[in-house]
Amino acid sequence: MSRTRDRQLADRLLRQVRACSQAACALLVCTDGWAAYPNSIKRAFRDKVKQTEGCGRAALQAWSGLHIGTVIKHTVNKRLKEVVRQMSHGSLEQAMHLLERSAGGQVLNTSYIERLNGTVRERLATLTRKCRHAAQRLQALETGMYLIGSTYNFCCFHHQLSTRAAGEAQRLLRQTPAMASGLTDYLWSLSELLRYKVAPAPWVEPKRRGRPRRPSVAEPFLPKRPRGRPRTRPLPDPNVPKRPRGRPRKIPLSTFTV
Repeated sequence: MSRTRDRQLADRLLRQVRACSQAACALLVCTDGWAAYPNSIKRAFRDKVKQTEGCGRAALQAWSGLHIGTVIKHTVNKRLKEVVRQMSHGSLEQAMHLLERSAGGQVLNTSYIERLNGTVRERLATLTRKCRHAAQRLQALETGMYLIGSTYNFCCFHHQLSTRAAGEAQRLLRQTPAMASGLTDYLWSLSELLRYKVAPAPWVEPKRRGRPRRPSVAEPFLPKRPRGRPRTRPLPDPNVPKRPRGRPRKIPLSTFTV
């Protein structure tokens, strides 16, 4: 979530997508006409590649199987007039092959993400265009987004994810996105979702600054090493009186007699 739609927001979004994807796999990403998307996708899906032998810095190179499609819709008087589909990165032939494998349609489109945006706007009043429930704080809006996303993935069946039962051609096995991903095997209720206790993150010991201490294994019969600088002068004799400190005391002349 962000108050502004800028490049930093696109970079954070694509880093989350990169964390959920496999390493160096064939990938097709379809976006709208926002100019920040193609470069953010290239920065997110790249790895270090050593191009020269010997010493030297490795170069960051985008995945060879990365394909970026752009879908731009032109409207006139709030009516759709033209849809422009083009490739910002990669080849169109490979993109169509990946689109066919994913069953995402026959042409480059953003239908699935637009359908998800429509569902979120329908269920969260603060995201509608004109409403009386505008969010006063960003934290409240982010909490509502997490709630809608959790119920969307765990508490709702999706017709597109339904599969045929083995041996029964007429029976459909309805699934939620969480069931299709292998996170659960049944439909969660809203009460169960809200009462679920999330395990805390594993504790990681913080790094200590400065030079690490050397483990000292002291033997019991050896004397301890004295701290500080070693003494270079001998100890003073305790029988000799100490020299008075400071200036000598002045004696007035009247005390002397001739």
